[in-house]
This record gives sequence, C-alpha cells and structure tokens, in this order.
Amino acid sequence: MPLERLQKIISRAGVTSRRKAEQLILEGRVTVNGRTVTQLGEKADLERDHIKVDGRLLHPPKRLVYLLLNKPKNCVTTVFDPQGRETVMKFVRGVGERVYPVGRLDYHSEGLLLLTNDGELANRITSPRRHVEKTYLVKANGTLTPEQMEAFRNGVPLHGRRTAPAKIKLVRKAQNPWYEVTLIEGRQNQIREMFKHFGLLVEKLKRVKLAFLDLEGIPPGKFRRLTPGEVLRLRRLVGLEGAGDE
Repeated sequence: MPLERLQKIISRAGVTSRRKAEQLILEGRVTVNGRTVTQLGEKADLERDHIKVDGRLLHPPKRLVYLLLNKPKNCVTTVFDPQGRETVMKFVRGVGERVYPVGRLDYHSEGLLLLTNDGELANRITSPRRHVEKTYLVKANGTLTPEQMEAFRNGVPLHGRRTAPAKIKLVRKAQNPWYEVTLIEGRQNQIREMFKHFGLLVEKLKRVKLAFLDLEGIPPGKFRRLTPGEVLRLRRLVGLEGAGDE
C-alpha cells in the first residue's frame, strides 16, 4: 500500500476520528516501528510498519461496519472517558469490530449517532465543507422573536467566529417551545451556545436526522446496522465511491 498520513491510518484502523488521532500524535501516544511520533505529517504503511497507539498494535479492519445508535441521555460520546462516566460504547458491544462515534452529542443530549470504523467517511461527514445536514429537536426556556430567528438562520458570532447558515422553525408553541434546527457544522455545544447568544437556555436536545438517516424503529439505547444501500448513498453524498463491506 502507498504511504499515508499517520492520523488517516489510525482513523482507518477504527481507533478514533482523524481529528482525535491528531491529538493522540501530538500527545506522544503513537509509535511507528518503536519510535514515538509527536508531529503531524508523518507517513507510514499499515501493512508494513508496526504502528501502536497507547502500546496497542494497529491492524487493518477486517470489514467496515456502520451502526446507527439512538443515544440516550447521561452518557458521553467517546470511546473512553477518563472521568469514568458511561460512554456510548456500552450500547454497541459485540459488533465484531472496533468502531467509534462520528461527531458528538453532549452528555445531556440524545438521539441519532453514527458509529463506524470507516475513517474516511467519518472525516468527511464531520467536515463543514461537505455540508452534511444534521437535524435536531430543541426545547428552550423561552421563545425567539422573528428577528432572532432570522439572525439564527444567518449565523451568530461564537468564540470569535460566525456560525454557518442554519435552518430553524418553531414546531410547538408553548411557554417552553420546541424548535427544529438543522446545521451543516458541528461545533461543541453549538446549539446550546446559539440559543444562549439570544438569552435562552436549551432544556432538551435530540438529534433526529443525519442527512437522510433517521431514528425510525430504534428505541433509546438500541442500534441497527446500515443497509448496503444506505452506506452507498451516504458515501456518495460525501464524495466517496463504493458501499464498503456492510
């Protein structure tokens, strides 16, 4: 195989996302043929080189796996939590391959979460350049004005950078109303921060859709495998060819 960037190899081996793999490299937790690598840009060949993460030798995945989980509240979207909190991995045991979450839902949020060992697909889905839509149901502790909703759609400044254009509509009028929000990016706690920008708090947040995928027939804490047709459609959506092995 041709040489590939180390973070891509780690992601493709089903360890974690490419972005997280870059952190592992910078933290000195990756070795190539016994040599610790701490700078990005290093290349290797998984078939020929001995690559280890935290002392564990990497192997190419035997098959690509694609899972759709209905994440319950009160668990973290990571493979391992140093604080000892429950992670989403509890709900996908016994799938036969190491998988990891694509993107994140915070501890108190729930809903649709994709897990896979297809590193290239995961990287493209989470890239804001691909404009993959993610739709959420959001319960707030107050009502946005029409002017605030328009500003929400156009993007608001968060931490020195404006958010990408978004979609929002009121789906249930109440003292604590529900909104449907669609984003094409996924900054940490983005929806909560956007509502906070307008002086409102998010009481409940549930992701209900990723591109064309939804939660129909999946109760909280359960998952299903994507069909080959869904995998092919998802890969084509982000500019990849082929349906993988599932």
